[in-house]
Amino acid sequence: MSNHFSADNLGFPGDDRRLELTDVYAFASMEDPDRTILIIDANPTVAPPPIPPATTGPEFCPSAVYRINIDTDGDAHADIAFTFTFSEYDNGSQTGTAWYATGADARQPEPAGRVVAESFPVSFDGTVQPVIIDEPAPIRLFVGLRSDPFFADVEGALHGMKWTGHDDFAGNNVDSIVLDVPFDLLGGPEIGVWASISRRRDDGTLEQMDRGGNPTINPFVNPDGEKNRYNSRQPADDVANYLGPWSQMLEKAGYSPEEARRTALQCLPDILRYDRTQPAAYPNGRALVDDVFSYRFAWLTNGKVPPSGLRPHDDLLLHFPYLGPPNPMP
Repeated sequence: MSNHFSADNLGFPGDDRRLELTDVYAFASMEDPDRTILIIDANPTVAPPPIPPATTGPEFCPSAVYRINIDTDGDAHADIAFTFTFSEYDNGSQTGTAWYATGADARQPEPAGRVVAESFPVSFDGTVQPVIIDEPAPIRLFVGLRSDPFFADVEGALHGMKWTGHDDFAGNNVDSIVLDVPFDLLGGPEIGVWASISRRRDDGTLEQMDRGGNPTINPFVNPDGEKNRYNSRQPADDVANYLGPWSQMLEKAGYSPEEARRTALQCLPDILRYDRTQPAAYPNGRALVDDVFSYRFAWLTNGKVPPSGLRPHDDLLLHFPYLGPPNPMP
């Protein structure tokens, strides 16, 4: 899995798959290299045994706050944030509201800053009608159900990395938020991106349920009993909390102590780093075709596990919103 099933015991955060952040992508627009594409996916439809099918539908959780965080100065704190909330799902329809925040507002748990799009429709039928935002800059936004681009041999991973050649995510869907923003809006050429999903408690306060930047981290690196705590924390605290245990884990895989520390720091803090003057290919940003599943197992084992041999999904688009149309669901 990428960040699919990131709660303890291969579960969903809060036992609600709508709160499951699956993937974060950052790459240059294929239509205009002076623009950057940011994508976060949530609410996966796939469920490996013994997880039963979730009872929620294709919608975004109406009591949740979905956020794309952008660090422009390398301090592991958000300097820019795009935040999204959603209405109740009613008769197959849902609407959303988007905020844009900078500085201290970007670090607030609550939606803050400027409302840049309000009451826009969420697409559940594959229709692509981008929301056009004029301020703070020309931005295209798409929100809706799309084909899950992540590809992985889950059965092989669960059975000693003996690859089966089967892509367990083919034919599945996710809820996607796609932004097409001008290069200059995100500051300098080097940025850090991560996403978070928080849910409102009964008393009105927010509880962070899931977060991540790098793919295939929490489900595979952290043990049960730590996954939920990891989801609740902030990237700025990652080095202090996880450099020690992750380094020890990597040493057991055959890294020297210095190599283990350096390798752990490739993903700590858990922020997707992207130098936009270079082509996007994980770990520099992340493109939709990157085989991050194979990359992570090589990272975990000091190169002992070979690639899975799977290929990217063939429904990806060469234009906005880049993700394939949703797959038919039972």
